[in-house]
Parts: sequence; structure tokens; C-alpha cells
Amino acid sequence: MSFLEFSHVSFTTEDQSILKNLSMRIESGDFLSIVGPSGSGKSTFLKLCCHLISPTDGTISFKGKNLNEFNPMELRKQIAYCFQTPYLFGDRVKENLEFPFTIRNLPFDPERAEEFFSLFQMSADYLNKEVKNLSGGEKQRIALIRSLLFNPEILLLDEVTSALDVANTKIVEQVIASLNKEGTTILWITHNPEQSRKHANKVLEIENGELRSLEAIR
Repeated sequence: MSFLEFSHVSFTTEDQSILKNLSMRIESGDFLSIVGPSGSGKSTFLKLCCHLISPTDGTISFKGKNLNEFNPMELRKQIAYCFQTPYLFGDRVKENLEFPFTIRNLPFDPERAEEFFSLFQMSADYLNKEVKNLSGGEKQRIALIRSLLFNPEILLLDEVTSALDVANTKIVEQVIASLNKEGTTILWITHNPEQSRKHANKVLEIENGELRSLEAIR
């Protein structure tokens, strides 16, 4: 049984066909790099994967069950999406990292947060920093930590290193590769040809809304 499966999936708006008749299977533990020109439908593909939007045709299933049958909140505890432009709320970083605990009716675990600060080579002092004073790269790493605190089964990444310098890009790549080795399935949009093949086991190319290729590389 495929972990995540698209069957003849299309997505159209009133005036545009964005994705056309996509069929593919993604297996548990895959590290899938998603490549293609800007505007080809890559971000739309990720939004479909976690049911942020619904296909206009075709079906998407997760662990053999149609995405439409999942409670959206419960689904997104299992499939986490990190946007290219991170969105942080509230005044302080701590409010963002408390949120995954709150929706699970659990007390905040600062030690768990500190584990991830350490992984991303950030000081635990970030917990009390004001969101408005963070750089774009810092916001991106906080958004990643927020998504990772409860080990999602699938992690969807939309160009998450685009605002990072070389050193922090390498740190993020290492953390994501480590999570994949521990069993997290990764779907990562990137425009960097070297990055697309560095850790992935498959490369998916989307062009003009169509599946151009799905290549196994290791």
C-alpha cells in the first residue's frame, strides 16, 4: 500500500488549469525533491498533499484512506507544511512553540524545544525573543521547529532554505536528512539543482502543471 497516492488529480481555478492529471505513489520514508519552473504548480501540489486545498478532479489517499475522510486538524498533525514565507504569530517565539502542545491538550515541554534549538545550532534564549525582531532566516527556522516538535509522518517543505545563508542552509539540510533517516517522509520543493539530489532518493519534476518525470536516484 502506498503511503501517499495521487490518482488522476487535477486542480483548476475559474480561469486556469494549475495541475493536470497527476498520478503517482509516494512511499513511507521517501525523500522526494520537487523541481520545475516557477509557476509550474509545485506549491499547489504540496497544498493538495495536506488538504489545504482539494483537487477539482481525481483522488488523493494517505495510508489507503481518502484525504477527504480525515479531520483536517488530525491530518495536519501527521502531515506538516512549512511555507516558503514563514508565518509566526503572537509576540514571542514561545507562543509559536507552545501551539503544537496546546492543540494536543498537552503542557509545553521547554526541554523538547531546546533539543531542536540545539539541532539547528540556535540558543535556547530564542524562546523569549520577540517575533518582530527576528530575521527572515530566524523565522524560517522557528517555523521548522514548530512543525517538527511532534515528529510528523510527512514533512512538506516549500523552498525553506531560500532565506538562509550557506551555513544555515547546510544545518537545515542536515537536520532534515537526519529526520528522513529516522523515518519521516520528506517532500521538498527546491530550485537548487545540487540540493535537489544531495539527500533525496527520488526527484519529481512538474512542468506546466503536468508530471514530467519521477526519477529514482538512489
